[in-house]
Amino acid sequence: MALGGVVSTTVDTAAGVRSFEVMVPEEQLEDMRRRVLATRWPSKELVTDRSQGVQQATLQELARYWTREYDWRRCEARLNALPQFTTEIDGVEIHFIHVRSPHENAMPLIMTHGWPGSVIELLDTIGPLTDPTAHGGSAEDAFHVVLPSLPGYGFSSEPSELGWENGPIAQAWAKLMDRLGYTRYVAQGGDVGAAVTDAMGRQGAAGLIGIHVNLLATALGIVDLLPAETEQERAAHAALKTFTTDGFGYFLEQSTRPQTIGYSLLDSPVGLAAWMLDHDTDSYYKISRAFVDRQPVGNLTRENIVDNITLYWLTGTGASAARWYWEFGQFLHAAAGHTPPPVQVPVGFSTFPGEIWAAPRSWAETVYPGLAYFNEVDKGGHFAAWEEPDLFTAEVRAAFRSLR
Repeated sequence: MALGGVVSTTVDTAAGVRSFEVMVPEEQLEDMRRRVLATRWPSKELVTDRSQGVQQATLQELARYWTREYDWRRCEARLNALPQFTTEIDGVEIHFIHVRSPHENAMPLIMTHGWPGSVIELLDTIGPLTDPTAHGGSAEDAFHVVLPSLPGYGFSSEPSELGWENGPIAQAWAKLMDRLGYTRYVAQGGDVGAAVTDAMGRQGAAGLIGIHVNLLATALGIVDLLPAETEQERAAHAALKTFTTDGFGYFLEQSTRPQTIGYSLLDSPVGLAAWMLDHDTDSYYKISRAFVDRQPVGNLTRENIVDNITLYWLTGTGASAARWYWEFGQFLHAAAGHTPPPVQVPVGFSTFPGEIWAAPRSWAETVYPGLAYFNEVDKGGHFAAWEEPDLFTAEVRAAFRSLR
């Protein structure tokens, strides 16, 4: 782990779980601000949209906010107010947040973030999920929440050898839940987390009773098998094609040359920010609004966005996080032409309209025959839990209600 100012102390040596606290030395923050101020800016893009990449006005306003108004200590305090831990699993030190519900009979839930996200994108779901009665819900909807940082992301350490794709991560999560004493639990994920959660469902580890995802990650490997008869299905195919031909740059680079882009991501905070913002059209314009127009969409505020970017910078995980895509690419190549094992547990799926490809029910049923829950949400995009935490929470509650 690159962040040198983190303190962890042993809580339970028998289980190998240690408490964790974030303490970033001031000199690291000063160095970050100095690097932002020293940015060498390219000339302004020659178009009026994002077709040439992240727009200069967006990034310069982000940099101004980052150096003049942003306060990492607020984020640090927010993280440290939550129960954080680390534990070694298969040679990797895994960081996770673990919040137990005050309600009796709460259901254990492990949620996995994605890229370019982190546990920060899930923080505003913790309260409604663990204490629903304080957020307009009922005690019967309560969860004990476990939020791990993916290997090579955030405060988790980097794998020192190859092979950490979805399958091994899914196995690690099963070991984590067992180590925490949970013998009956559910799993949720979006983006990279959706791929990991899908693998959990196919492995069917003892104790896992259901999964919920909000991205049909497996669509990338079975495009020709997905229905294209209705207008909604054709729109989904068009969106998927657009993603793989325009805006696919980060995916292609990280799945083939993560080390190359990693040099830039660890050297320039503004370069890192640009790379992370250039993800998908819907999310980009929503994030841009937060800076240029000062009108955030949902929970995508300037503060939350820069919290996440700063976490990547301070932990030096730009390259190690990107390597998951290389591992995923190797996995897709090896799996080509092979039918994946069936899912062993009930599956819930929620489609948010701003998703990179908003999967219709027929697509979800193609991937998950016997789909147990499906819903099309009115608003929200790729970072659903981050952007619309209340709607996302409602979907998680609904998806797992029949399993209680």
